[in-house]
Order: sequence, then structure tokens, then C-alpha cells
Amino acid sequence: MINRIVAKIFNDMADLLEVQGENPFRIRAYRRAAMNIESVSRDLAGLSAEDLQKIPGIGRDLAQKIREYADTGKIEAWEALKKEVPEGLIEIISVPGVGPKTAKLLFDKLGIANLEDLDRAAREGRLRDVPHIREKTEKNILKGLDIIRRGRERMPLGRALPIAEEIVDFLKRTAPVKDIEVAGSLRRRKETVKDIDILVTSGDPEKVMDLFVSMSHVQDVIARGQTKSSVRLDDGIQVDLRVVDRSCFGAALQYFTGSKEHNVRIREMAARKGLKISEYGIFDAKNGKFLGGGKEKDIYEILGMQYVEPELREDAGEIEAALKGTLPSLIELKDIRGDLHVHSDWSDGGHSIEEIALEAKKRGFSYIALTDHSKGLGIAGGLTEERVLQQIREIDEVNSRLDGFRVLKGIEVDIRSDFTLDLPDEILRRLDIVVASIHSGFRQSREQLTRRMLSAVRNPHVSVIAHPTGRLIGERDPYEIDMEAVLKAARETNTAIEINAHPARLDMNDTTAREAAAMGVPIVISTDTHYAEQYDYMKYGIAVARRAWLEKGAVVNAGNYSRLKKFLMIKRTRLFSGDSRA
Repeated sequence: MINRIVAKIFNDMADLLEVQGENPFRIRAYRRAAMNIESVSRDLAGLSAEDLQKIPGIGRDLAQKIREYADTGKIEAWEALKKEVPEGLIEIISVPGVGPKTAKLLFDKLGIANLEDLDRAAREGRLRDVPHIREKTEKNILKGLDIIRRGRERMPLGRALPIAEEIVDFLKRTAPVKDIEVAGSLRRRKETVKDIDILVTSGDPEKVMDLFVSMSHVQDVIARGQTKSSVRLDDGIQVDLRVVDRSCFGAALQYFTGSKEHNVRIREMAARKGLKISEYGIFDAKNGKFLGGGKEKDIYEILGMQYVEPELREDAGEIEAALKGTLPSLIELKDIRGDLHVHSDWSDGGHSIEEIALEAKKRGFSYIALTDHSKGLGIAGGLTEERVLQQIREIDEVNSRLDGFRVLKGIEVDIRSDFTLDLPDEILRRLDIVVASIHSGFRQSREQLTRRMLSAVRNPHVSVIAHPTGRLIGERDPYEIDMEAVLKAARETNTAIEINAHPARLDMNDTTAREAAAMGVPIVISTDTHYAEQYDYMKYGIAVARRAWLEKGAVVNAGNYSRLKKFLMIKRTRLFSGDSRA
């Protein structure tokens, strides 16, 4: 699929156009198009110019550019732009703490044209010679460079999984494979992965390897063998393919899924029982008799354990629980009944209220909460008090036309730096649900940020705290906050904390989500959908929840609408009854 490549080109074009001081509306058009393209699950290469224009934010000009790349492998306008502006500035702009204007200033004043130049100048203290850059800014840029380096070493789950799924689909369609599974940290759904591992069984390994190394987007063939090959794709990620015998496919899958720590414990247990485990199966250590390994469950059953789901294999208590038979019944995608964080074209979404509701219904949901931004987020077209009231009336009209589905009246309200919310209580009380979040002031002190978050948690109208640490994987580290204090307050006030399923966020992470559930904090899993295809992001939120050991009972929107209504009423009921916990 060319989607991720075209999205990156459009984002890069927007950055360089901003460096040149181009029309802001043109720049915004490229950014919006890039965001929408990243959400599209269909392969853009297979769409006509007319079909491409049906994607929100894609007009005739951009559709032609996408078709140009699909047909020729390049976009002339992009090639021309790269000749006008040093290409290294794209990397500099991607550093947290450096935007297009700063990048241009650094280039004009210090001749900084790549990351190496930037790193050297920052460490030597020369950035402070540039107007408006102080020591604190310099330190933030160095932190940003570190984030970029870490991002190069590991790829976010949201980028790696679609690539792996595409390769698996290609091999299923074209190669003589019998069994095929993704292994490694990707199968365990780690939030970032170093590479992609795929295992297959086949009666014709040679043909499988030929097709694998000749895939489109293969930049380098690192190794090509009869049973193992490695390639590097054009976006830098390494993919390893192994062909194994069907009799040991399960053992190999268990071995190559990991984690290393989990596998070491398993093998130690086996040794104590007079057994030996390898990627080839499980054997009697004395006589070498093969006991099993065709199926992955063989390993755990022979050891007298429950089967351990891949997401739990981190040596974090799962082995002890499996031996006792007390592993959780993990939440599944099918358990989710609604999405509680959805945007429409009333703010920065791409669809009308009715369109985004019908798309959710089509996916099997029973309800959504419409949570457009509040007025403080002007760049996103946030809603004023008057527009909130107008939207309430429109939601009533939409609900009157929907059968077996409900749109909740909501808002994503900003938590301001002065510890107040962006809309008054008299507006918030008219809504079914209020989602509160921080969108600015990320560099405030731990005390300030914590106090801001607690002010929202303790507001009687706030039902959910969204993306609670503000992180963007590989782009922005979590802000400093006392999460333990936030979770305690959330439990006391019956305020839910969100697992934001957007693959750039996955916030809160699995560790915090597990702690929250253990404390009895209500949890929601939401997509932060802005465009219809982003509903598909729910699978990433489910991955985080499963790694956090969550069962569906811990997740508010894994229940029907009646259960959701009861949850939403608890906090407001406490308010009117004078319960001090609210």
C-alpha cells in the first residue's frame, strides 16, 4: 500500500511550504489530506481519481498527485519543492520543540541543515545565538533529538501492524503457505517494535522465499535462504520470514513470540519437570521423545498451565496465574458496544453527525458520544456555548431518525492552565457526557499539571479524562504528572480514564491501565475518531487493554447503553445527594 508513503510526502510538503511562508490554507490542506490518508484502510493505488475525491480533504489536485505517485512512483511538485528547500530541514522540523519557522531561522542564522548539525550546535550552546532561543529551549531540542533517535530504533505498533497484515495477506494470496502467523513483539502487541517476524509452513519453501524477497517496497534483501529470509522495506523496517515444519509450528510460534523473559521461565519450569523445550517442540529430556509442538497450546498443556495469551507474555505474573488457573478472560474487540470519543465536522472531524453515527452503527456499535472540541482549541474549530446548544438540537434530530442506535450529547472540553474548564457548568450539565483533556501547557511543572487534571476529575460534570499523559509515541514524551494521585481521585469520584486507541497515542499505556483497573478505576477505550475509518483504531486500544490484563467488566463501553447510563448517573447523583466523594 502506498498510503503511508503518500501521507508522509504530503506532511513533508506542508512543512517545507511553511518554511517558505506559503499560504496557510494550502499548508493546512496538505496536513488534513495526510491525516485522512493515514486513516484509509483501502490501498490508494487501486482507487481512481474520482474515488479518491470521496475521501474527506482530497480535492481534484491532491487526487491527481496521489494517482501520479501510484502510476510513476513520484510527485513532480514534491521533487521540485525539494530542490528549493534543503531536504534535511524536514528531519529538523520533525524534532519536538522545533517547528518550520524555527528550522528556517536555524538554517538562515547558523546554516543548520540536518540533524547532525542541530545536535552539534545544541551541545555546543550555539543555538542561543539565535533570537528567541534560550537555554531551556536548547535543552528541549536535545530531548527532542533523543525522542527522534528512539523512534528510529523502534516503529510504533500503528505503523508496524498494518505492514505485517499487508505482507501476511500478500503471502496468503500468492504463496503456497499452509499456516502463517506474525510472531515477536508485534504479536504481543508491544506499543513499539524493532522488526517484524513472520512464521509459515509450506510444501514449497523456495517459492515462498522467491515471492517474499520480490515484494514491492523491498529496498534491500539482507539475507535469502531456503528456510529464512530477511528484507528491509523502503520505510526502514526489517521483516524476517521463517518456514518451519508443520509438526513444530506451535513450538516455533511460542519461541519466536517471546518475550525472552517469559520463555526463560517456561524453559526453567520444563527442566524441573524433566522436559526440554525448543523451537522444534517439547521433548522428554531423558530419551528425547517428541511430546508435542504442532500447536502452541501443547507447550502450556504439557507443563500443566493455562494457555497464556501472547499479550500477557512479559513475565509479569502471568506464569504464576497460569499455574493457578487464574488468568483473566481478556477483553476482545467484539465486546466494545460504543465509542465515547468521536469528532464531527462541527469541529475538526470530516463527517456530519449523522454520517459518523451511521458509520459507527455499520461497525456494530450501539452508541457513540459526540465529543467535538470546546472553544479554547481554536485551531480545531472548537465550539462556543452557542454552538454547543445548536449541536444539542441537531443531535436530537439525528437521534429521531436513527433506529437501534444513539448519539450521546458530549464535548471534549479543554482543561485550562488556570485550573478551570473551557465551558461553564451551566452548559456542561446539559450534556450526556463530558470528556476533559489537556491540549496545551505540556511543559508546566508536575504540580501544575497534576492540579489541572485533578480539577477536572473532581468536576461533577466530567465523566472521562482523555489521553491523560498527552504523549505522542516517537514524537512527544508524556508530560510530568502524578498519575497515582489522578487515579485515586478518579476512583473516588467515579471518573473514567481513557485508553485512547489512536495509534499515535495509546494513552494511557498498558502499565498504567493495569494499575488503574487494580485500583477499581473505571476505564473507557475510545478511538478519538475524526474520520470514519478511524473507528478501526479500536483494535489498538483493545491491544493495550489486553496487555493490561483487562476483562470486559473493567471497561465502561464494553457494556450496553443501559450500563453506560448507570455509570454516567453515579457521579451526578453523588453531587445532588451531597456525597463528599464527588
